[in-house]
Amino acid sequence: MPFALLCFTSFFTLTNPLSIMPVFLTMTDGLGEDQRKAIVKRATIVSFITLVMFAVSGQLLFKFFGISTNGFRIVGGVIFFSIGWDMLQARITKVKLKSDEIKTYARDISVTPLAIPMICGPGTITNAIVLMEDADTLWMQVTLIASIAVVYVLTFIILRAATRINKIIGETGNNVMMRLMGLILMVIAIEFFTSGFKPILIDILREVPIQIPVM
Repeated sequence: MPFALLCFTSFFTLTNPLSIMPVFLTMTDGLGEDQRKAIVKRATIVSFITLVMFAVSGQLLFKFFGISTNGFRIVGGVIFFSIGWDMLQARITKVKLKSDEIKTYARDISVTPLAIPMICGPGTITNAIVLMEDADTLWMQVTLIASIAVVYVLTFIILRAATRINKIIGETGNNVMMRLMGLILMVIAIEFFTSGFKPILIDILREVPIQIPVM
């Protein structure tokens, strides 16, 4: 349960579908409900497949590039802290698009930029690789993938109801939710950073020779 809670909380906070809503509504302005539904469905499926592929192939990437898991945790902690700090300030990425530009690539926005990098960005990919490394048993690995699936189902539901949710919670409610998720993400970032830095520091101290003064 603690691992499942960590997976769900971290992925949902990093995905942050509430912050994607304003950009999604801007990009799909003028499109029908059927078109919006198709875009959201395609985007969440592409994001899920991409994230699972990175989670499964994370070990191969580590071995190929010679990257240590602890180093990846430190980098992930820095990335998460940066994202969490922006969320704590309620900074939302605003995209200004012309109506003719929306019509031009309306069919393509489901993959880029909606799926990648908005729904499935560097933070979520890093989180998937690190958590899969921590999943020691098959049950924990299944829990991780199931958590990703649940988060993206919720993302699909939230983006499908983006217009209604935006009217209900308003800009103030959206900012409050974003600040809360940013605070949670910063706590997770500290945990990631310390869990990666501590083993590296211990290895450094072990290699430092200890000189005992002779009396």
